[in-house]
Amino acid sequence: MDPDFQTHMDSLHPSLERLRDMRPILISELPKRKLSGIYLFSEGGQPMYVGRTRNLRGRFKGHCGENSGENQAAFAFKLARIETNQTKATYKKTGSRKELLKDPIFADAFARAKQRISRMELRFVEEPDPLRQMMLEIYATFVLKAEHNDFETH
Repeated sequence: MDPDFQTHMDSLHPSLERLRDMRPILISELPKRKLSGIYLFSEGGQPMYVGRTRNLRGRFKGHCGENSGENQAAFAFKLARIETNQTKATYKKTGSRKELLKDPIFADAFARAKQRISRMELRFVEEPDPLRQMMLEIYATFVLKAEHNDFETH
C-alpha cells in the first residue's frame, strides 16, 4: 500500500473513536459556528447513517427540515422508500422521486421519516479536509455498520 495513503488510513481511527464516544446532542446544542466534518445518526445506540458536510447545522436541517425536499433529505427519502416498499430507484418519470412525492402515502412516509431523523441521536467530529472527510465517512460506515449508507451510484 502507498505509504502516504496508509498514514491517512492509520490516522482515521482516533476520529472514529471520538465520533462513536461523543455524547449524543440535539440541534440546539450544535455550535453556532460553521463546522465541517462527519456526523452520525443513531437510534437506541444503533448506527443508522454516516454523512459528511461543510456545514453541520445546515446539513442537519436539510435532513429533517419540514420544507426539505427529496434531494436535501436523502436519508429520509430512503427511509420512506423502505417504509412504503418502493426501494427501486429509477430515472424514468414513473417511479421518480418527484412522482413518488405526489403519492400521499409516500409523502406522509417521507414527512414521518424527517420527523424520525429529527429525534435521532446526533454525533459529529470536526474534519475540515474534504479528502479525510470522505475517507472517514467510508471508514466509519464500514466499522459502525451504519445500515443506511450504501454508496450506490445512480
